[in-house]
Formats: sequence, structure tokens, C-alpha cells
Amino acid sequence: MADARSVDDVRHAPAAGGPPEGRYGARSGLGGDARSDRRLKIVGAVLGVLGLAGVAWFGVDYIGGQPVSGQVIKFKVVSSRTVEVHLEVRKDADAQGVCTLRARAADGGEVARKDVPVARGAERVDTVASLRTTRRATSAELLGCEPRETEGH
Repeated sequence: MADARSVDDVRHAPAAGGPPEGRYGARSGLGGDARSDRRLKIVGAVLGVLGLAGVAWFGVDYIGGQPVSGQVIKFKVVSSRTVEVHLEVRKDADAQGVCTLRARAADGGEVARKDVPVARGAERVDTVASLRTTRRATSAELLGCEPRETEGH
């Protein structure tokens, strides 16, 4: 008489180091299906490239979509009541705008604020603005630039 248990154990015994045969499908194994791995790598690469392209497109659109942008090149505390700010503005030649500057004291309090008009004509405008402060300033910053419509339109 044959032992049913021993025949069953042999049929379902795991292959050397792998899962039991037939349990996870015919293509199972520690390495997985090579075609599936290749497809996943291709899908991952395509999604990665699309993601990077999307981030780049949004970045270019954001920067290019601003008709007037600027940055503080440097500032100099001239006296206890005056700060000079060197401002560089980039814009379309036919655009005009206004940039808002702010000076702060050592305690972080605002001691001056000034709107600097930017006329049309050039695409790059360098200007030095003088801010009169209520007390000694230690820093100056650009709060932002925005386009300004022509009056009467």
C-alpha cells in the first residue's frame, strides 16, 4: 500500500529555493517575468520623462508669463535715514510696471517702503532707488514687480 501523503508531498514540494510549483502561476520565480520587468521599466521611464517635462513646462510658463520681473543687485545703507537699492528689472520693451522695495531694521521691522516706476522702452532696466527710512535700516528687499496699464486705457 502506497502512502498518499508522501506522493502528495513530492508533488507540492517547492523547487530548489523557489515557491511551490503552480502556486503563483506558470511564470513565477524569484527573478519574475523578464517581459513584465522590461515593461515596468519602460513605463517608469516614460512617466519620469513626462513628469520632468511637465515641471519644466510649468517653470518656463511661470517665469515667461511674468511681464515684469526684477531683482535687487545690491543695497547700501548711506546714513541712518537713507538706503540706496540697485534694482534690475526685466520686461517686454513695450511693458511698463512698478516694483515695490522695502527696507528693514535690525529687529525685522519695516522702516521704509517705496514703489519704483519702470517705464517702457528697454527690456532690461537698471536703476538705483533711494529709500528714506524712519530709522537705521540693515537690509533692503524687493517685494515684487507687476505690470501697470497705461492711464486712460
